[in-house]
Amino acid sequence: MSGDVFDKDALIRYRLEQARETLLDAQVLYEHERRPASIVNRAYYAMFYATLALLVTIGKSPSKHIGVISFFDSEFVRRNIFPKEMSRKLHEVFEARQEGDYTNPDLIDREKAGDVLEAAGEFLKAIEDKLLKGES
Repeated sequence: MSGDVFDKDALIRYRLEQARETLLDAQVLYEHERRPASIVNRAYYAMFYATLALLVTIGKSPSKHIGVISFFDSEFVRRNIFPKEMSRKLHEVFEARQEGDYTNPDLIDREKAGDVLEAAGEFLKAIEDKLLKGES
């Protein structure tokens, strides 16, 4: 990206790479039995970056997390591009990340972290499949 030229494909690739790397960070934390709240944080951010990649396709780049989630719901779930289950998982993981980062990280156990990690992997795969098949 330079000047007024905007390379959507490059930005999508960048966001997907961020998502993959962040998911890998979450997996490494899980494998090394690190803090469950940290695993949830990284898993959520993998989902967040994947969603940002998706939003590039419709020219949206909200500045707040809730805006990203809202656009995902309105533009992709309500239009039946992705199933409601993906929205539910994104909302659940967002709430778990909020809890782990800001309220009570001790309520997040290893089992919950593992569930979130699995959900994030499935979420990222669904978005990658959509974007990399050129169906955006």
